[in-house]
Amino acid sequence: GVSGSGKTTLLSVLGTTLKADAGFYIFDGEDVTKRTDNTALRSEKIGFLFQDHRLMPQYTAWENILLPVLATASHSTEEDEQYARELMALLGIEQLADQYPTTLSGGEASRVALCRALIRKPKLLLADEPTGQLDRENAAQVASLLEMVNKRLKTTIIVVTHSEELAEAAARRFVLREGVLDEL
Repeated sequence: GVSGSGKTTLLSVLGTTLKADAGFYIFDGEDVTKRTDNTALRSEKIGFLFQDHRLMPQYTAWENILLPVLATASHSTEEDEQYARELMALLGIEQLADQYPTTLSGGEASRVALCRALIRKPKLLLADEPTGQLDRENAAQVASLLEMVNKRLKTTIIVVTHSEELAEAAARRFVLREGVLDEL
C-alpha cells in the first residue's frame, strides 16, 4: 500500500499494540480482541522487526538479541543463549556478538534486529518496512533472510513495504487501499 494507507496501523493491530475499531482477531486459536491484556501474548508469540532496527546503543549485538528474553526474566538461560548462537550462525553474524550498534553496517544491524525479533521463537513476525533504509544489495539480503526464516523456522511473516522487490519475494501478496486488504 501507499503511504497513509494504514499499513503500520494494520501491523499494530496484528501485533496487539492497538485495538481494532471493529471486528475480531483470531490469533493462535484465540480471539485476542476479547483479552484485556495482550502483553504476554506479544512477548511470547509475536516478533517485531522495524525499519530503523531500534537497537539499544549501550548494548552489544549479543545483548540486544537477548533483550526480549530479559524483559520477562532476570537472566537468560543456557537454552536462550544457545538459540541466540544458532540464530547468529544462521544469519552469518557470529563475529558481531561483541560489537555495538554504532559499529554495524545497515545490513549487519538488520540481521541483529532479526535475531532479536526471533529469539523468543515467535509464531508471527511482523516487519514494518524492514528494507526501507537499506541499499539494494542489503535489501535483497534481508528479503532472502526473511524467506529462509519462514522456511527453516516455520515462522509466519507479515511484511509491509513500498518495495516491489521485497513484495515480489513473498509467497502471498496483498495490497491495502482505502482500508481494504485485497490479495494480488
